[in-house]
Amino acid sequence: MNPLIATAAMPLSMTEPSAGAEPELTITHAGTRPINPAPAQNFTGAVKVEMLYTPAGAEQASAGTVSFSPGARTAWHSHPLGQTLVVTAGIGRVQRWGGAAEQIQVGDVVHIPANVKHWHGAAADSAMTHIAITEALDSKAAEWMEPVSDAQYGTPPVPVTGAAPAQPPQGQKLFGDIASKLGQLTDDVLFGDVWARPGLPPRDRSLITVSALIAMNRPEQLRGHLAWARQIGLSDAELIEATTHLAFYAGWPSAVTAIGVAREVFAQPRS
Repeated sequence: MNPLIATAAMPLSMTEPSAGAEPELTITHAGTRPINPAPAQNFTGAVKVEMLYTPAGAEQASAGTVSFSPGARTAWHSHPLGQTLVVTAGIGRVQRWGGAAEQIQVGDVVHIPANVKHWHGAAADSAMTHIAITEALDSKAAEWMEPVSDAQYGTPPVPVTGAAPAQPPQGQKLFGDIASKLGQLTDDVLFGDVWARPGLPPRDRSLITVSALIAMNRPEQLRGHLAWARQIGLSDAELIEATTHLAFYAGWPSAVTAIGVAREVFAQPRS
């Protein structure tokens, strides 16, 4: 018999791998994973942890989302095989022992080499969330040390190279030439007092303001506040999601107008 014909005539079970030979993919869907408080002995302030992946078997790499409230931070610690942080929301800080604190924000990736003593957390006036990817050595992923003192945390971070300091839209700059008093009140009262109140972090105030401007269909004011929102840690995806959500409550035309403004703002690099 022709070998090709003979092969074709074989039962399917003889020519294909048996069922279960390959491991299945594992998917945990958003909203199904528990979110737990971080252990108080290793953190200062309110911190929540969502484990994205916990290694099994011979695997040693884990991934988790860590969300810090303003002013919250880890204790000093190190990792036997290092760690990589991906900032997904807000503004934070990271510092190695003996070095200066550095500011980190959305899109930044921080790699901490093995056995380097360090800490990381949120800025004093902004929440911060990062994904932490860590590999364990002999089942140990971290060596925890003393807490970061208020004095250590209070040292101003090194400014981000090439980035202007984040500033809200400025009244004097926008219309002070024709309405000086209104510009002064905008800068001193609205941004100097209301926005500085500790009851809400700037990131939350920004999202509220952007949402209100979308709902009221105020494209000129929205343009500056979208740019400001990006500066203080709101991602483009979050702003688009808010706009999409508002379409059902504030009206389709308002949302469409906001998308047009967002297209212009998002085309500009983050400062």
